[in-house]
Amino acid sequence: MSAAIRFSAIKKRFGELEALKGIDLEVHEGEFFALLGPNGAGKTTLISVLGGLTRPDSGSVTVMGSDVQADYRAARRKVGIVPQELTFDPFFTVRETLQFQSGYFGLRRNDVWIDELLENLGLADKAHANMRALSGGMKRRVMVAQALVHKPPVIVLDEPTAGVDVTLRQTLWAFIQRLNAGGHTIVLTTHYLEEAEMLCNRIAMLKQGELVALDDKAALMQSHTARLLSLRLFPDALPAALHPLLVAERDGAYHLRLDDYNTLEGILALLRESGVGVRDIEIVKPDLESVFLDVMGRKAE
Repeated sequence: MSAAIRFSAIKKRFGELEALKGIDLEVHEGEFFALLGPNGAGKTTLISVLGGLTRPDSGSVTVMGSDVQADYRAARRKVGIVPQELTFDPFFTVRETLQFQSGYFGLRRNDVWIDELLENLGLADKAHANMRALSGGMKRRVMVAQALVHKPPVIVLDEPTAGVDVTLRQTLWAFIQRLNAGGHTIVLTTHYLEEAEMLCNRIAMLKQGELVALDDKAALMQSHTARLLSLRLFPDALPAALHPLLVAERDGAYHLRLDDYNTLEGILALLRESGVGVRDIEIVKPDLESVFLDVMGRKAE
């Protein structure tokens, strides 16, 4: 599978802070890829390197085969980046902002595509509104439109739904999923892990400038966190023999580690032998949040 983005041994230091510690990472063409990590992990620095805004101390980055440093113009045309920060010219209307952005890439008379962006991002009725008059959520939509105005094959979304309403999230993700289905490569960073779990095929996790996890979503979720068996018992007392499996006790339920389904029969048999009945039982599958916490915790250890 061809690489849409290739990071090779990327290192970056800011004074005493080593922000990136030799990152090797490939994002395949057509992927919906998540780049996750806590604050300060190096995600935004890595994206800044990709966009040519930050020069790495060593290593190289290519976008669709174009080197970001050696062939910046070609590489920049192939990627659209939605940054975290809201930046805009307060004197332009929404349409003028997109037309001006088009000019950076030598595009003229692309009003049909601009109209499509405005419609799909819920901005059609704001086309002639001044940027400074828009709400924060509307400004965020304009920034997404700016990143897409030159129809890049690679789209990078850095916390695109931070602080925005549910309607924007739904509108944005529906549009981005259509673009991905049409062949665009999408890279997403987000603190809303449910978004990454719902949307992305493959996931990378950064911590303190290092790549600490990289795998398909399903494989990552199965390999890092066991299933949990949630039990409500009567009488409300967990037999001592099951205490080694106890992970947590919350809201009157015991959560036991369930390494595989074969152990379930043994747990139930032990409860029967101990004279303990089951009022409620549920197998809780791991979600991305539990995997994330597990990976970050292991790295800390």
